[in-house]
Amino acid sequence: MSELLDYLVQNEQDFRKARLPALYSDFTPLRTINPDGFNANVSAWKRGLASALLAGHAPSRSPQRSHFILEIDDSLLRSLETKQYGQPLSLGTVLAEAVATNEMMPLPAFTKSRESVYYKSWGSLGLGVVAWGLRTAGVLGQPGANGKMPQGKFVVLANLETGAKLFDGQARGRTSRFERTFSKAHFRRTFEHLLGEGVTMSEADFDVLLTFLSRDKAMLATDGATVKIRTADAAADAATITQEDTAIASLKELIEDLNKQTEVLNKRIDELTANAQAAVIKKNRVSALAALKSKKLAESNLATRYATLNQLEEVATKVEQAADNVQLVKVMQSSTVALKSLNSQVGGVDHVDAVFDQLREQMGEVDEVGNIISEAGPTATISEAEVDDEFEAMLAEERKKEEEVERVKKEAQQEKEAEETRRRLAELEKLGPVARPEEADKNAPEKDPPTPVTAAANNLEDMSLEEPVKLAAE
Repeated sequence: MSELLDYLVQNEQDFRKARLPALYSDFTPLRTINPDGFNANVSAWKRGLASALLAGHAPSRSPQRSHFILEIDDSLLRSLETKQYGQPLSLGTVLAEAVATNEMMPLPAFTKSRESVYYKSWGSLGLGVVAWGLRTAGVLGQPGANGKMPQGKFVVLANLETGAKLFDGQARGRTSRFERTFSKAHFRRTFEHLLGEGVTMSEADFDVLLTFLSRDKAMLATDGATVKIRTADAAADAATITQEDTAIASLKELIEDLNKQTEVLNKRIDELTANAQAAVIKKNRVSALAALKSKKLAESNLATRYATLNQLEEVATKVEQAADNVQLVKVMQSSTVALKSLNSQVGGVDHVDAVFDQLREQMGEVDEVGNIISEAGPTATISEAEVDDEFEAMLAEERKKEEEVERVKKEAQQEKEAEETRRRLAELEKLGPVARPEEADKNAPEKDPPTPVTAAANNLEDMSLEEPVKLAAE
């Protein structure tokens, strides 16, 4: 399985194994008998090829793979060929449809157009360019009617849209004019990894994206050598490159070059120092002295570069400050115009004083009318007795509420105590019935017969002191 087909099967839902037979079949006749099925297959191929191209998996004869330009030739068919299904029979129809709808545009037609691809038809490109594009794409007459495979390089607009969104996200934080202005080379180095870390745009990709952002999206202004990121208020930001923009771009590029030179010189000095130390260890006087001399020359050059770099950075700071001042003055000027317009609508200080005088006069009249009405109206008479009676009634009602609350509390307490009594009685019943005294005597164990002494003692206890002592013969 080729790299392109492997990517489609692994990453595109439309290219699951159940759908491959339909996608590889000749579905061109479905245009009339099943338009929905035809459009579904065409859309699946368009999305799949655009996604694979953006990810860098489309075949290319260029040494550096493109992400915005699809090369259409026989190698594309071969990269999609499988042992089971062969080559996709309707791929020519799919590509012809994409070209006919401007989703894919011939590269020369795209680059030569002076109008936006979104607002102008191909008629604005000129008859020669249109004829070339149609002949190259094989779309003269009914699109894809003969199934012929278009040949050449085609710009995929969906991928350019993705690139524009990514660029907008990275460029949005650049607010000052100094930050938004670049030379073309500096601009490419700054945004070369726009599509992701480790993904580098080709030269052709960069040129196509630059054209798309400046002509079709109005996000950039460029003259071919200098590039300026336009602000959100594109109407207020000039679409042309001025002399100041060119100077800023040159200054920034020179500063970048000097920074790179200083990095190289610092590495060179470190290497020469290491070489000199190694020569000293080996007691190689000649090599050590040569390395030290080269080191001194490199340090001298480095000092010169740093001095120049400091001067340029100071100039850049002043230029950036001046550019900010220009913007500040423009804002203040527009604010002055706005304030002048608002003040003219107010009518001046005298007009405001007159308005407030009239307002105060009318407010005074309102107060006078109110006083007259209050004097002419009936005077309310308040009876102190009625007030006292109403107060006593309110107190009585409040006492009644308190008594009711107290009664409820008392009943709740009584209920609680009754419940406690019932609980205790229930516990006593669980212990069984209590025996009477007679029954207790009957059930008590028999005692030993009393002795004479015990019997006499018992008799004495039973005797009453009030009874006469009978001195009987007993």
